[in-house]
Amino acid sequence: MWQRSVSVGLLALVLGYLCLLGPELPCSPLRHLSASLLGGLYGSRSLEERVAAAWQAAIVRPARRWARVAVGVNACVDVVLSGVKLLEALGLEPGDGKNHVVLNSKQDLKEAFSHFMEKGAAAERFFSDAESFHHIAQTASEYPGAQLYVGGNAALIGQKLAANPDLKILLCGPVGPKLHELLDDNVVVPPESMQERDEFHLILEYQAGEEWGRVRAPNANRFIFSHDLSNGALNMLEVFVSSLDEFQPDLVVLSGLHMMEGQSKEMRQRRLMEAVASISDIPTDIPIHLELASMTDQDFMSNIVHQQVFPLVNSIGLNEQELLFLTQSASGPHASLASWSGVPDVGVVSDILFWILKEHGKTVERASDLTRIHFHTLAYHILVTVDGYWGNQVAAVAAGARAAGTQACATENIDTNKVFLKAPLEFAASQIEAPSQVSLNPDDPVVHWHREGISFHFTPVLVCKDPVRTVGLGDAISAEGLLYSEIYPQ
Repeated sequence: MWQRSVSVGLLALVLGYLCLLGPELPCSPLRHLSASLLGGLYGSRSLEERVAAAWQAAIVRPARRWARVAVGVNACVDVVLSGVKLLEALGLEPGDGKNHVVLNSKQDLKEAFSHFMEKGAAAERFFSDAESFHHIAQTASEYPGAQLYVGGNAALIGQKLAANPDLKILLCGPVGPKLHELLDDNVVVPPESMQERDEFHLILEYQAGEEWGRVRAPNANRFIFSHDLSNGALNMLEVFVSSLDEFQPDLVVLSGLHMMEGQSKEMRQRRLMEAVASISDIPTDIPIHLELASMTDQDFMSNIVHQQVFPLVNSIGLNEQELLFLTQSASGPHASLASWSGVPDVGVVSDILFWILKEHGKTVERASDLTRIHFHTLAYHILVTVDGYWGNQVAAVAAGARAAGTQACATENIDTNKVFLKAPLEFAASQIEAPSQVSLNPDDPVVHWHREGISFHFTPVLVCKDPVRTVGLGDAISAEGLLYSEIYPQ
């Protein structure tokens, strides 16, 4: 063992002198050489094994933990099954596809499903006829092989947090009998939140190469539809806020604002202002995390950013699509970027995250509570915090990344044979400021840097090679990150 230690010391000394005395030699390749040689000295462990082992050591519980978490307000039952088999069970024959913005009948459903199946594209639609939809939902939920899951961001986050026996979870949303049955015993649902009927979201899957009539799917995807009035109108928001007095949470997690997109512009604007008023009633000593989700209306996103929603919350969770849409909607940095190409550029992502906290976060001059953002994408995660407000963020970002690998692969721990490292090993921390190259060390995989009073914690994700279930993955990531986070008393 001592021979290995001596070898490592001598190697480090030689490489240090080379960088110091030979400035004409590029040090980046030398660092790569050093990492390669050290890797050989320490054994032939894969990058994935080294990252997983380092996470294991880094993920420690915070000194001050949450005891009671209140989560609201969108909840439903996700029914996942074969789209072709459901349509056949409904007595529908294959035919020509046609896009419908709103589904008014089973015929519309058949045409829209065929249209998107032929393209291999994902889509989500509202089904307007309540009785017809409930008949379809009953047929779907009773179909052999149909899988029923907890659905809705709030319910998924609550369910994930409830796996920790030390936590008490309050879930407020439209909870029907089937959803109530699916929820963990550790989840408390206020009586006012219970409904006679569940809100079902039907997720019709198809596989690559699957055929229905003349339609052949070029790749696997899903078509989602629902008749979800409760979540769309945020019906349970006031019930949620009023239930906090009795529950006395340490943390509030809020999601579902995106569900209002289906409302008319006037209704949406009025409901958003009512939501702002309700959120304002939550005591300021209770931190609030807002989980964003996919949206398509830039005016609505701009309203959420500018009309006092962001300043009311302490923390935000979002993915790469939501981040790009946010900067496009609010004219932030890199707003001209139409879409991501491959793995989102770390420098571009960090520029936008920095801008959100600088423009809408807490400062001496600005009355805002926003001090934390948890960004997640397939290849990596970044936790960004205003200095002095949050602790244990090395553990929090690592725990979120670990949750992505375990949940997608449906394993209790990271199985390094089932995952791969997709994140860049070197990247620029910004595309706006002076170049600052960052190198990733698999044996210390949480990279930390500062920028004007704001801290960045970056870690790669060990991406599942053959994902088993990705629905709700972002919610599980945010929940795990919150579980290991600690907010400092001010």
